Amino acid sequence: MWWGQWSDTKSMSNNHDSMRRFGGLDRLFGAQSVRKLQQAHVVVAGIGGVGSWCVETLARSGVGALTLIDMDVVSVSNINRQLPALDSTLGRDKIEVMADRIGEINPHCRVHLVDEFVTAENGAAFFESSAQVVIDCTDDLNAKIALVLAARQQPEKRLLVCGAAGGKRNPLTLTEGDLSLATHDALLARLRQRLRKQHGWPAGPRKSHQRPAKMHIHAVWFAEETVLPPEWTQEQDPLQGLSCAGYGSAMSMTASMGLLVAQRAMDHILA
Repeated sequence: MWWGQWSDTKSMSNNHDSMRRFGGLDRLFGAQSVRKLQQAHVVVAGIGGVGSWCVETLARSGVGALTLIDMDVVSVSNINRQLPALDSTLGRDKIEVMADRIGEINPHCRVHLVDEFVTAENGAAFFESSAQVVIDCTDDLNAKIALVLAARQQPEKRLLVCGAAGGKRNPLTLTEGDLSLATHDALLARLRQRLRKQHGWPAGPRKSHQRPAKMHIHAVWFAEETVLPPEWTQEQDPLQGLSCAGYGSAMSMTASMGLLVAQRAMDHILA
């Protein structure tokens, strides 16, 4: 379903309205920035703690088309970190709550809702649209692999991959760079390992002083030790904590990551 489609007569007044809403972006990023963002299409996979704040930033920056991918509904455990989570929205689809919010921010934005999780079967479809940027805010390893493999077949598209925000406490440790350089992130480490072992990415360095070969995948992560819940034992799988009942989490961390990755998407569009 597409939300917020507009006719040619409506689009005539769109330019004036957009400049009133988003003109500050032209003054910050340069002339024609509002127009470029208005013509842009960004896909966000995973509308949770990171993805919801990413979508909010893109909507408030006047991005003209947004595709939101998620099958989850709002639950009480989301309230401490996810934008769509309120008493009044419990039980509703996250993507529908976000679509309503986007409509209040920018009624001219076209919002495409995909009520699915990312899988190996559908990953490529998200790169076949008009989107210039696909942002991976999922917390599922197989979903991340599917998006990376799809992006390899569409080199003109930009893929941004988010690591985990759970178990992190210092937003100033937020870091970005090639996936080969990511540290302190079990999810990204597992992603890197699988890509190297099963999908032909170059192996890691044989010696500790050697610089790893670039994987050409832009990632975002928190470079700090993960805080584990006291009841966990060292034998448990670190990836189990990505669920709501696992690692502790805070909006200060999820929102920081979402805002940064949204800005990187805008940088790509404006460049």
